[in-house]
Amino acid sequence: MRIARYRIVMALRERGQQARADWVERELPERVNPAEHTGLLTTLRLNPADLADAPSP
Repeated sequence: MRIARYRIVMALRERGQQARADWVERELPERVNPAEHTGLLTTLRLNPADLADAPSP
């Protein structure tokens, strides 16, 4: 499972966390592997299941 970086950025901006969103845009790859970034997602209080890309049919 991969998460599109823009989904993380969008979730943070919706919360008004502009500085964190800017940092994520600069530092994370376009496709984020939640297994590699579990700690960061936890710190940002984001649930990977809510952000994961929909599976292809």
